Amino acid sequence: MRTIRAYLAEATLAGQQLELPASVFQHLIKVLRLNNGHPLEVFNGQGKRFAAELVEVGKRSANVKINAEITATEEPAISTHMGLVMSKGDRFDYALQKATELGVTEITPLTAERCDLKLNAERAEKKQQHWQAVITSACEQCYRDFVPRLNEISSLENWVSNAQADVKLVLHTSATEPSWPEDTPHSISFLIGPEGGLTDREVELAQQADFQSWQLGPRILRTETAPVVILSLLQQRWGDF
Repeated sequence: MRTIRAYLAEATLAGQQLELPASVFQHLIKVLRLNNGHPLEVFNGQGKRFAAELVEVGKRSANVKINAEITATEEPAISTHMGLVMSKGDRFDYALQKATELGVTEITPLTAERCDLKLNAERAEKKQQHWQAVITSACEQCYRDFVPRLNEISSLENWVSNAQADVKLVLHTSATEPSWPEDTPHSISFLIGPEGGLTDREVELAQQADFQSWQLGPRILRTETAPVVILSLLQQRWGDF
């Protein structure tokens, strides 16, 4: 039987009893119809995992009792930061979900010249909340105990100017095949453009900020496919694959 997992940031040690947040209560109690005594696995997003159980289940609220800390999953040896230009529909959600499953450490949504998603402040805040939920749900599903950091929306120019990593990559179709560094890096930042691709000016901005140009094979990949490919390559070479 598959273990049901729940994300509770407040879970830090055995013996705690915590009230379920509204969204978790809705899923566990109203949708899955779990009741008192049902075993759970709780993680706090910072690398701790606990055996727990539901207690004091009512019509409007329920608590979870943290019984014991159990061995958590390890994170990849390499830290990865994805700068991904935003896109409409569920493509961006898919990219976030798969990047989380593949061990990305940090994510920054970007605006760019060909970005097709325009957000005012109110919509941007709602999107951030939605994207955070997508990432957390992916961690629950893939048994990952660290929740990747989701940064606020940034312009591409600001992000490439401030990116800090041992290796920095900009992925675009006119680049050469990957040239792997001789030394194993501890951190990598990579830039993925929108569906229409990065402009020449944006590629040049990245290169001026010491980003290396990479092309992922002979075919043009969709913006939601590129994160899967680059993270798989990086994890296979330096991570935990």
